[in-house]
Amino acid sequence: MGLRAFALGLVLLAASATASSATIRISGDRGGRIGTYIETFSTLRHTGEGVIIDGPCLSACTLIVGMLPADQVCVTSRARLGFHAAWRPDGHGRPVLSMQGTQVLMEVYPPKVRNWIRRRGGLSRHLIFMSGRDLNSIYARCPR
Repeated sequence: MGLRAFALGLVLLAASATASSATIRISGDRGGRIGTYIETFSTLRHTGEGVIIDGPCLSACTLIVGMLPADQVCVTSRARLGFHAAWRPDGHGRPVLSMQGTQVLMEVYPPKVRNWIRRRGGLSRHLIFMSGRDLNSIYARCPR
């Protein structure tokens, strides 16, 4: 799910349920601008809405691991986090690695995730994926 769909889902769920009973499902989020995700996840943290990760949560979507308490998030067997270095477009729209953005990402991630990333060579242009046992060491499995 893209950021717009994610935000729309957040608005629709908030309008149709109380904060304590609403649930957001992430099932195909490719990421986007870091600042937008920081705002979205800050709102979710404040409302206490539950989040189910039920598929790919890539790029800036991975900020969820540092911004929401673990008891607010659960994962299914399809959950997969994809981490990479931050980038910004240059004057021609081509991606250029952003050291500052990458540093922000690493500061937001909890120590367990930072260590996992370091053991895999750190953040680069290439996605590294966390799933299965590694992901379940951070989040509980969602009830069926």
